[in-house]
Amino acid sequence: MPEIDVHEAARRRDSGTPVVDVREPHEYVEAHVPGAVLIPLGEVMARAEEVPSGGEVLIVCKAGGRSRRAAEELRSRGLDAINVAGGTDAWIAAGHRVVSGDEPGA
Repeated sequence: MPEIDVHEAARRRDSGTPVVDVREPHEYVEAHVPGAVLIPLGEVMARAEEVPSGGEVLIVCKAGGRSRRAAEELRSRGLDAINVAGGTDAWIAAGHRVVSGDEPGA
């Protein structure tokens, strides 16, 4: 399973790689990676067509476990899903910017 740390994830996001957050809505609203689209883990397979295709897509959750499962499922469908190790907790701890609310933000 391809996995990157939050510093590499920030670099790739800044270069245009899309991000999908697989946490629950109440977690996402508190704080999320700017631009991340919410698709909760329980809905990933049913909504797989909403996941950006045609290149890498970063998958993030709170700490890395749910995103690993989602990335595995998406890879089984042919998507180039990359797990973000440490998740949003590590993103915040590293000092990367987050946004709040129910919109992806920029």
